[in-house]
Amino acid sequence: MKAQWNGKSRGGAFGTWFFVMTLKYLGVRCAYVLLLLVVPYFVLFAPKATSAVIHYNRTILGYGRLKSFLKTFPHFFVFGQTIVDKIALKHGIEKPYTFDYQNYDEFLNVLDSGTGAIIIGAHVGSWEVGAPYFHKYGKNMNIVMLDAEYEAIKHVIDDGAEEAQFKVIPLGEDGLDAILKIKAALDRKEYVCFQGDRFMDESNSMVKTFMGHEARFPKSMFQIASKLNVPVVFYYAMRHPHRHYSFSFQIADMAASNSKERFNNIVDQYIESLQNIIKKYPQQWFNFYRFWIS
Repeated sequence: MKAQWNGKSRGGAFGTWFFVMTLKYLGVRCAYVLLLLVVPYFVLFAPKATSAVIHYNRTILGYGRLKSFLKTFPHFFVFGQTIVDKIALKHGIEKPYTFDYQNYDEFLNVLDSGTGAIIIGAHVGSWEVGAPYFHKYGKNMNIVMLDAEYEAIKHVIDDGAEEAQFKVIPLGEDGLDAILKIKAALDRKEYVCFQGDRFMDESNSMVKTFMGHEARFPKSMFQIASKLNVPVVFYYAMRHPHRHYSFSFQIADMAASNSKERFNNIVDQYIESLQNIIKKYPQQWFNFYRFWIS
């Protein structure tokens, strides 16, 4: 199977609306209980996503056949919990949640440096749970969105929600327009945020060894960072039991003699950091397609 994402994530406007209404009128716990009904449906009737998770469990994590299948249920369940949490926090339901931070002061030093920055995350955990806490930095955050369905569900999530704490740079068919907006944001010394583990154009991707197997990664964000020589931060927000999240920030080492060396250094550091996260939270890898090509 070709390891390329089609730009669309699981779910849609109706499912999102359903959970928004549940959260508003019945609360977070009830939304979690409803996931017990939704998860089996996805395991059985979303064959491509289920197959991708089984392949990940079997080939990458090394589980046996039965365990690889059984682990799809907690995998989808945790994914559903992160969606519920994201919507709840966006609607100001903060009381049940707690957070801790790793290297937060170093991260703020980068944001306060006046140079702009590139922040690279991944489809693990839920980076959006941190959005309500961007505070004064939010007005300078530019999120590059790769999801083709984003506009279809945005109005459902935002209905009655608190005002977004960041700006969006949509990445669609007109890639040049997005690149110009990214460059303009960095020229204004703002922060541009990417997800570093999905690509939409194979010609602008690279093959790297990841978790012991070959996989494709996008190149553009790493090229921009290396050529403009702006600070780079790797950011993850990982879910724990009892509605607790850990935010981690890793500042990339930018020391290099030229942009090519800098590019390779940033890519290697990102892959190492993402591997460490996945090994620690194996059921929070939410790329539901055949990411690995070998």
